[in-house]
Amino acid sequence: MKKLPVGVVGFRGYSGAELVHILERHPHAAPVEIEHRADAQAAPALGPRHPVIPCTPEAIAGHGLAAVFLATPADVSMELAPGILERGIKVIDLSGAFRLRTPDVYARWYKEAHSQPALLAQAAYGLPEFCRSRIRSAQLIANPGCYPTAANLAIRPLVDAGVADRAAGIVCDAKSGVSGAGRKASLKSSFCEITGNFSAYSLLDHRHVPEILQNSGLEEFELSFVAHLLPVDRGILETIYFRTAAKRVEEIVEVYGKRYSGEPFVRLYPPGHVPDLRAVERTNFCDLGVKLDPATGRGVVVSAIDNLVKGAAGQAVQNMNLALGFAETEALL
Repeated sequence: MKKLPVGVVGFRGYSGAELVHILERHPHAAPVEIEHRADAQAAPALGPRHPVIPCTPEAIAGHGLAAVFLATPADVSMELAPGILERGIKVIDLSGAFRLRTPDVYARWYKEAHSQPALLAQAAYGLPEFCRSRIRSAQLIANPGCYPTAANLAIRPLVDAGVADRAAGIVCDAKSGVSGAGRKASLKSSFCEITGNFSAYSLLDHRHVPEILQNSGLEEFELSFVAHLLPVDRGILETIYFRTAAKRVEEIVEVYGKRYSGEPFVRLYPPGHVPDLRAVERTNFCDLGVKLDPATGRGVVVSAIDNLVKGAAGQAVQNMNLALGFAETEALL
C-alpha cells in the first residue's frame, strides 16, 4: 500500500524531530520535511533526512501532501496556515496559535494580537479523548499544549462528575522537562543553569492557563496553576490537589474508569497508586493515579505524560490518524 506523504514544518526542533521519528514507523504515512528557516544551517536536523521541499503553498500543494504539521512558533503558524488550508490540505498545528477561542483571550495571555482571528472558530481542539468527533472532520486542528493535556485529562472528569468541590479551588502543581522550552539556545535552558536545579516560572500568568480553563470547565478563580522546570530532558508530572465529599478513593477511580473506558492512551492506576515520569517516557500514554483522605476530604490526582509525545508529536499523529481515517493508534503503540 502506497504511503500518503505528510509534511513536517519545524523538523529541526524537538517536537518536529519527534514527529518525523514517529512517522518513520507509520504504515500509511511518510514524512516530508518542509524547510521554512532562512538560517537552516544554524540548526542541523535531528536524525536522518527525508525528502525536503521549500515552505511555499505551491510546493506543498505540488507534492500531494495529505496533511501538514506545523511544529513552529505561534506567529509562524499564523503566517503559514492560511495558504496551506486554501489548497485543501489539512493542518495540524503544534503551537498555541489556534487553541483559544477568541482573539481577546489570546492577546491577554500571549501578550500580542492574533493575526488570523477568523481561523480560531474554524480550528478543532485536538484532545481526542474529548473532541474526537470534531477532529475527524476538521481541516485545522490545534494540538493541545503539554501542560493542558496532562491537566485536563485529570481535572475535567472530576468537574463533569461534580466530585470536586469547586468552591475550595483546585491546585495544579506542574513540572516539565527542559525540552518543553524548545531547541533554541537560551541561558535559562543551558546545562549549567538546569543541572542540579529546580525552579518555578510564569507564576499566575502562564499562557497555558486559559487552555486549561477553556477545556476543564473551571473558572479562573477556581484554578491555581504553577509550572516548574525539572533538570531532566523530557516528561511532565502534575500533582493536582482538590477537595471532595467522596468517602472512598474507589469512588474517584470509578469516575475516571467510566470516563476513559476504551480510551487507548489513558491508563488508570489502582486506588492509592500514582505514576512517575519513567512510566510514560517515549510513549503516548497519559497515566493517572488517585489518593484520597476521607477524614479531611483532601484528594490528590497525579497525571504523567511525555511532553514530546502525548504532549506534542504523539498526540499530533493521533489527531492525524483521526483526520485521515487511519486507526487512531497507528504508529503509537
